[in-house]
Amino acid sequence: MNLKRGTNITGIVGLAILAISTIACLFAPLITQHAPADLVGDAWADPTSEAWFGLDNLGRDILSRLLYGGRTTIGLAVAITLLAFAIGVVAGFTAVIAPRWVDMVLARSVDILMSIPQLILALIVLSVLGTSIPILIITIAVLTSTRIFRVSRAVGISIAVQDYVEIARLRGEGIGWIIMREMLPNALPPLLAEFGLRFSYTVLLVSSLSFLGLGVRPPDADWGSMVRDNIMAINFGGIAPLIPATAIAILTVGVNLIVDWFVSIYVRTHSEGL
Repeated sequence: MNLKRGTNITGIVGLAILAISTIACLFAPLITQHAPADLVGDAWADPTSEAWFGLDNLGRDILSRLLYGGRTTIGLAVAITLLAFAIGVVAGFTAVIAPRWVDMVLARSVDILMSIPQLILALIVLSVLGTSIPILIITIAVLTSTRIFRVSRAVGISIAVQDYVEIARLRGEGIGWIIMREMLPNALPPLLAEFGLRFSYTVLLVSSLSFLGLGVRPPDADWGSMVRDNIMAINFGGIAPLIPATAIAILTVGVNLIVDWFVSIYVRTHSEGL
């Protein structure tokens, strides 16, 4: 009973973090007094009533850039995760129900991609192809889809042997029908949990690339580039780089709390069903 209450509390906390972060970023123009690119004072000025978090390395309002940059960070993470799941889930389920040679080709291709550290591979691809938003989304989505492929394939193997899938095959249904109508609805709980984990990882990866100079380009901002721009403030005891870093940490912790809550509900429901 205590476990259930504690689990509910962590889930509510996670939902609150995600809701507050999203709403604050969406309504940034109503919350902030300055545009994110406006120069409003001296570099790394202390917080005031007009600039609650102070100013950054160029004298721009950190709160404004934090909220507008949050739009970019969260928006990119959502777009990348959705595309990664579209690729990974379709490929993973296809590997299960298609002829064996298809499974071998897909599995070996994924093994090759996963043998190279994702951050290093992303750096190589973005250095060659450039860092435009479409290339950034596609590159990270393809790399992230390899993990989703593994999960989808593992879940799909247990679903593909069920009677309703065999009946669909005997009816002559195509691969697309079987994936969308038979397999996907029954694989949603573990896939939704994986979605939360991949979203958190994507936020960290996008922020890491921006910190290294291969993410979002100026004058646009995201949380990773804000940490990079203000890193020198640490030498003077400034908090400018800690604010976006804290935002990244809080968002990822909140999403992971939601994932843990969802997984616990699924496990408990599944156990009671047994």
